[in-house]
Amino acid sequence: MRLGVLDVGSNTVHLLVVDAHPGARPLPAHSHKAELRLAQLLDEDGAIGPEGVDRLVGVVQEALQAAEDKGVEDLLPFATSAVREASNADDVLARVHAETGVELQVLSGAEEARLTFLAARRWFGWSAGKLLVLDIGGGSLEIAYGIDEQPDAAVSLPLGAGRLTAGWLPGDPPEAERIRALRRHARAQIARTVGEFSRFGAPDHVVATSKTFKQLARIAGAARSTEGLYVQRELKRESLEAWVPRLAGMTVAQRAELPGVSEGRAGQLLAGALVAEGVMDLFGVETLEICPWALREGVILRRLDHMPTA
Repeated sequence: MRLGVLDVGSNTVHLLVVDAHPGARPLPAHSHKAELRLAQLLDEDGAIGPEGVDRLVGVVQEALQAAEDKGVEDLLPFATSAVREASNADDVLARVHAETGVELQVLSGAEEARLTFLAARRWFGWSAGKLLVLDIGGGSLEIAYGIDEQPDAAVSLPLGAGRLTAGWLPGDPPEAERIRALRRHARAQIARTVGEFSRFGAPDHVVATSKTFKQLARIAGAARSTEGLYVQRELKRESLEAWVPRLAGMTVAQRAELPGVSEGRAGQLLAGALVAEGVMDLFGVETLEICPWALREGVILRRLDHMPTA
């Protein structure tokens, strides 16, 4: 059957259409994205303002039309941290439902981490052993660890690249003291979680998902996306540590000229790099591998697991 997953994230609203059935690998058929940056549209009270809600409704309507055009039989709509943490989340969800008919499922941070872990486990298989999975989104950082398909530990921290850029790094480029303050803040938050994971022992394989990690790996020398999903892509902490001060001295326009960095994401790449560097350092990770599958694929896989086989 043709499934669609509608991901209302902190940066983008992304419709991914796949051809799938139980026991088979989901095959991408269509992708429809719109940059919304909900995490940066919150007012002083933490609410998504009228303009942001209007734009969200419009983008969801566009995604619904695209899903219909592509023959989607079952749509799986969900929202993550930007909607989850908005002070007017219930009102936003009610309006989206009233005007589009779409009932967004708001995932908790732990659910995000677990579903992303499921996707990484299915991608790498049982031979990967104990997995540590890292994901930096627009609004939050997810960390999950385990040997099975359900992680033994999963946490979500408010350390998304978009959120931190908006709250900590004004200026282009930002001032050195603001960068240091964000570095201290991110590492203090991450450090509180290390003990929860270290009691399970060292992972056999460390992987990362998300656009932030993919872009950091690309500027550090990983293969282009045009070379395909199955090319191994790694990010070494040594390379990342060399890039952080370079990114700190660049303007947004200069970062957008780096290989693999989109104009829309260039502004938040420094904050993402500081979080990535912090989590790799504090968890003792020298090298991680980029996983092509992430949260959206995890949502699809969970749906397929609950479908009856023919």
